[in-house]
Amino acid sequence: MNTLNQITVLLAEDHIVVREGLSSLLNVDGNFRILGVARTGRQAIEMAHVLQPQVILMDIAMPVLNGLEAMKQILATDPAAKVLILSAYSDDEYVANASAAGAVGFLEKQTSAEILIKAIHEVASGHQFFSPTIARRKLRAQNKDRNRNGIPKVNSAPLTSRELEVLQLVAEGSANRQIGIELGISIKTVEKHRQNLMDKLNIHDTAGLTRYAISTGVIENSVRLTIV
Repeated sequence: MNTLNQITVLLAEDHIVVREGLSSLLNVDGNFRILGVARTGRQAIEMAHVLQPQVILMDIAMPVLNGLEAMKQILATDPAAKVLILSAYSDDEYVANASAAGAVGFLEKQTSAEILIKAIHEVASGHQFFSPTIARRKLRAQNKDRNRNGIPKVNSAPLTSRELEVLQLVAEGSANRQIGIELGISIKTVEKHRQNLMDKLNIHDTAGLTRYAISTGVIENSVRLTIV
């Protein structure tokens, strides 16, 4: 196939087996050209800026910076970027968080090759695409989350991008000083963000924040082997 007609893709995935499987699948299909592979959220941001792919296939749980935050930063500099989430976790909260962050689609990692290929084509063409099971759940949720007049209900106190960055680092076991160095902020600012997190989530210890980070896909369960 003429390479000019191929859809350019950036893979953002930290698991080597999944990366190789996706690369093999897309290369064999012939309609796609993989421009690069990012293993962390930070790498995804840098490579998206340099390579300008048509579609970014992004995992949520990645080291250094999770996929949701990486996506937000990519979209902040390039609002036209198209990010398709491919995750092992597809609970409603994961999907809602991804959609709120700007994802144009969401697929489970258990999805078929046929659905994955269709999703990339749809997203590259400017459409949204959610796997069939997720699409059905989203429709039910939209109908449920409306008041008697049919007006959507408003969610309260969403976490900011900085709070989510702090949450990930806390859940990965970083102390306040390490978080401050990583994010380039003072320890007092870190403490303020931690307190804001606890207030918004009604969680009052590090173990609780870690469990929340795991349950919402900010980090994977394997990142923290023990939660006190």
